[in-house]
Amino acid sequence: MLNYAIDPSVIEHLVPAGVELDFFQGKTYVSLVGFLFLRTRLLGIPVPFHQDFEEVNLRFYVRRRIAGVVRRGVVFVREIVPKYAVAAIARAVFNENYVRLPMSHRLDSAIAEYAWKCDRRWSSIRIETEGAGAFPEVDSAEQFITEHYWGYSSQTDRGCLEYEVHHEPWRVWNGRDARFEGEATSLYGPALARILTARPDSAFLAEGSPVTVFRGERIC
Repeated sequence: MLNYAIDPSVIEHLVPAGVELDFFQGKTYVSLVGFLFLRTRLLGIPVPFHQDFEEVNLRFYVRRRIAGVVRRGVVFVREIVPKYAVAAIARAVFNENYVRLPMSHRLDSAIAEYAWKCDRRWSSIRIETEGAGAFPEVDSAEQFITEHYWGYSSQTDRGCLEYEVHHEPWRVWNGRDARFEGEATSLYGPALARILTARPDSAFLAEGSPVTVFRGERIC
């Protein structure tokens, strides 16, 4: 998870109707995140050759208040996967901005790396960790980044879909060397691409857990 503090004006036009940008200590963040999905089911069904795969997504953080209760969630700018069915179902069910590209990954005891090929060029995110893993402290940046349990997606008619994401809290390891390498303009546009080529404001590796993504409901 590579996290960048940005000017809110860069992503304000991407905020879905019915939610607002979320802030941590007065700052707005985008995160470039690599995942390895294992034993995946699509709409509850294990699809052959589509159960284990990489994903890289660029996301930012929003919130929605309902009867005094705040739901903290994420909005995905773009999600990259190597599997056609995963991308097609996500676009059809959630209207998420998925793209299918060739991908690879490397994981060992201290290094995680995810790579994808776009316009005949490979790009990647990479992190080396240090120290022992631990659950995020309350009100820490790590907790803010990892513990958003709702997703929000703009719809073609300018409405918004809200869906719940459930998982246990994740242990995290601090990153001593984390970076993005490659070309990002074609996927994210020039403004976000310039941000991703800078040094992240924070970076860490998270240990995953079983995740359930529930069907969405229209909120507007």
